Amino acid sequence: MHDTPAAGPSATDRLSRGDLRTLGLAALGGALEFYDFVVFVFLTVPLSELFFPQGTAPWLAQLQVFGIFAAGYLARPLGGIVMAHYGDLLGRKRMFTLSVLLMALPTLAIGLLPVYAQIGVLAPVLLLALRVLQGIAVGGEVPGAWVFVAEHVPARRVGIACASLTSGLTVGILIGSLLTAAIHERMTPAQLLDYGWRLPFLAGGVFGFIAVWLRRWLRETPVFEAMQARRALADELPLKRVLREHRGAVVRSMAVTWTLTAAIVVVILMTPTLMQAVFHLPPATAFLGNSLASLALAVGCLAFGAAADRFGVARMLAVGAVLMTLATCVLYLDLQRGGVHFLPLYALAGFTVGVVGVVPTVMVHAFPPAVRFSGLSFSYNVAYAIFGGITPPLIGALVKGLGPLAPAYYVALAALAAVWVAAGLRGGGRIAEKRRG
Repeated sequence: MHDTPAAGPSATDRLSRGDLRTLGLAALGGALEFYDFVVFVFLTVPLSELFFPQGTAPWLAQLQVFGIFAAGYLARPLGGIVMAHYGDLLGRKRMFTLSVLLMALPTLAIGLLPVYAQIGVLAPVLLLALRVLQGIAVGGEVPGAWVFVAEHVPARRVGIACASLTSGLTVGILIGSLLTAAIHERMTPAQLLDYGWRLPFLAGGVFGFIAVWLRRWLRETPVFEAMQARRALADELPLKRVLREHRGAVVRSMAVTWTLTAAIVVVILMTPTLMQAVFHLPPATAFLGNSLASLALAVGCLAFGAAADRFGVARMLAVGAVLMTLATCVLYLDLQRGGVHFLPLYALAGFTVGVVGVVPTVMVHAFPPAVRFSGLSFSYNVAYAIFGGITPPLIGALVKGLGPLAPAYYVALAALAAVWVAAGLRGGGRIAEKRRG
C-alpha cells in the first residue's frame, strides 16, 4: 500500500459520543494498569538496597534490579499468546478485563513483600516471581487494548484511536513519576527505605481494581461481533495461521516494536536513573524532568496519531523516528555538559517519543481481523521480550564501555528500524487496514 494522506473526513468517519466514551474509559484503565507495570523502575535505587545483601556494590545491585525489571518483559509473550488466542476466539472484552485484574494482584503483593534483611534470599526470588506475573498480565493488556479501540472506531480514525490509548498508557508513566518524585521530596532516605517504597505499589493495587470496575462499562467490539454473526472466527489455532500466512507482517511489527521499546525504556523509564547514576543530578530534578517528558509524551502520542490519520502512517512514522533521534542525542549531549538546558530538552525528547503512538496503527493494519489479536500480540510481545529484556542491562554495560552518550546511540539505531518499515510501506508494503470486518 502506498502511504497517501487520508481524504477529508466524512460524517461516517467522525468519532461518535460512544466512540469517545470507549476511548476515554480504555485509556484511563490502561493508564492505571501501566502505572502498575512501570513504577518498579522508578524505585530501582531503594529496591537495590532492600532486596540484596548489604555490601553489594551499588552498580551491581542496581543491575540486578534492572534484571528483575527485565524479567517482566520476558514473561510478556506467555500472557500475550494465551490471552490473544482466547481474544480471537471468545472476544476482545473478556481478555481486556482479565488482564487488568491479573496486574492488580501482584502489584499489591509487591507492596507487602518482606525485604532481604527479614527473609534473606527468598526476598528477591519472590520479587522476581511477582514481576513475572506482572509481565504475563501486561502481555495481554497492551495488544488487546490497541485491538479493542481500533475495532471500535471508523477506519480513518484508527491512528488517533490507537494513539489515545498509547497516550493513556504513558499517563500511567507520568503518574508513577509524579508519585515517586513526591515521595523522594517529602521523605528522608531512611523513611523511603523503611516504608515509603511500598506506597506506590500499594496504590497501584488499588488503581488496578478501579480499572477492573471501569471496564465493566465497555462493550464488545463491533468487528468481533460481526465476525461472530458471520461465523468468520478463526477455524484453527490463530497463531498457527499468523505464522503461516503473515510472516512479513510479523517482521514489520517486530521491527517497529524495537523502536517503541528503545524509546520508552531508554528515554522515558531509564533516563531518570541514569541522570542520577551517570550524570549525578539530584533525584528530585531527575524526576521533575521525567514528569515533564512523560506529559509531553502523552501529548506527542495524540499529535502523531492525529497526523498519521491526516498525512499517512508511513510518513509520520519516518519523520517521528528522525525527530526522536535528534532530540535524544541533543538531550544527552546537554547532560554530558552539565544539564544546563535539561528540563526543556527532556520535555522535547518526550514529545518526539510520541511517535510510538503511530506504532500500534502499523501493527493493527498489518493483520486481518480473524487473527489480529494473535498476530499483533505475538509480534509485539516477543519483540518486547527480546528488546525490553536486554535493553536495561545492555544500556548499563554500554555506558560503562562506550561512555555516557551510549543510550542516545542505541535509540538512534533502533529508530532506523522504524524508518525501514516506513520506507517499505511507502513503497507498496501490504497493510491490511481496509480488512476491518
